[in-house]
Amino acid sequence: MYRRGGVRPQPSKDQQNFRINEQIRAKTIRLVGDNVSEPGLFSVPDALKLAAELELDLVEISPTADPPVCKIVDFQKFLYQQKKKQKEIKAKTTKVVVKEIRFGPNTDEHDYNFKLKHAQKFLEEGAKVKAYVFFKGRTILYKEKGEILLLRFAQDLEEDGKVESLPKLEGKRMTMLLSAKPKVAKKKK
Repeated sequence: MYRRGGVRPQPSKDQQNFRINEQIRAKTIRLVGDNVSEPGLFSVPDALKLAAELELDLVEISPTADPPVCKIVDFQKFLYQQKKKQKEIKAKTTKVVVKEIRFGPNTDEHDYNFKLKHAQKFLEEGAKVKAYVFFKGRTILYKEKGEILLLRFAQDLEEDGKVESLPKLEGKRMTMLLSAKPKVAKKKK
């Protein structure tokens, strides 16, 4: 539809994703939806007449199909429903949180246990744990100590999480990634 003066309004970002009415370029289309009594193949002019009779828009839903799939709907309502679906999908996706725990190659027992408890808490919450040993200066000579420390850490967290990547040296850091084990529902007796 045109505004007074013959100036066509610029389509919004949402409207650019879908072709409507006269923007549809195909000669024949597959018409589907609730507003169509007999779904099937139609020529574009016939489908536009049907849409005009119902005072609705012809919207190209699947342009890559052969022939393209179109629906007769109220375009603004259609866009609203599309946004709503996108929000629902976004809400259902889980956000992965990565918590970092830093060790030195000579970390003593008390510090190790303190960090182990934190890692257990993070894994119970469903977060991933990135444990790393940072080598400062000449402590890079103790690479084996760092690897042993990380492997012990993984072994102590065996009940709460699983190792996603084994210890590997990246510059002055030796890192290892742990993820939470899926929670198994307990059966009621």
